[in-house]
Amino acid sequence: MSHLSEKTRTLISHAPTLLVALQQACKWASIEDSNLSNWIERYDDHVRFCSRLTGTKGLLHLEHSQWLQNIFPIYMVQQFAGPDWAPATMAFEARYTPSPACQSFWPNTRFLSGQDASWIDIPISLLSLVNRANEKMLSPQDDGAGPAGHDIIATLKLMLPSYLGERLPALAEIAEMAGASTRSLQRKLAHAGLTYSDLIDTIRFENARKLLRDTDFKIIEIAFASGYTDPAHFTRAFRRIAGAAPRQYREESRQ
Repeated sequence: MSHLSEKTRTLISHAPTLLVALQQACKWASIEDSNLSNWIERYDDHVRFCSRLTGTKGLLHLEHSQWLQNIFPIYMVQQFAGPDWAPATMAFEARYTPSPACQSFWPNTRFLSGQDASWIDIPISLLSLVNRANEKMLSPQDDGAGPAGHDIIATLKLMLPSYLGERLPALAEIAEMAGASTRSLQRKLAHAGLTYSDLIDTIRFENARKLLRDTDFKIIEIAFASGYTDPAHFTRAFRRIAGAAPRQYREESRQ
């Protein structure tokens, strides 16, 4: 987890349920490592969290990287099911059998080798588990509006940009992701002088500003990528915050 980008780490760590955490890991895997693919397959009463590295066929000692590929989802499940959880089955692409000493650390796990992908199995009954880390971090009944509100805002600023090209979550959904009640989140935003709408505007602006400064995307492409359905609305909103139209801002930032 410590080697992931801050955004991916936050999306996984603050996912409301195990299923959402696993889905986020699949969604962002190729961003973290362009050679890595993660996906979920259903089998009867369990799912398989699968992973595969492209361009590695025929290489030796792939079991080392495949251990990491399997330990990662195990760590995620443990955030929801508890630190003692272990999969019933762990599979490797490599032709590999763990040593007896290694297997002694996994007494209830069956090992398979030579599979189409590396994977662990996860009971479907666990997918709806609530994030234990979120419960410890902030109780949904906690309505305090102290400095912790700024921590939540920083977290949301990392989480929300990934939704800009899709339907933005409602306030209640965001509160659930942050491990807070809707009322608590509203109070914490108010303590920072913000509403949820203000926060969305800020995140859209910061995303657009970065794209204008660092890419050659067309203005209309940046508008859509920042969650605006109307380029004219984007221009007005950007000018209101930056004091300059998007095109003017881009020109001035590159001088």
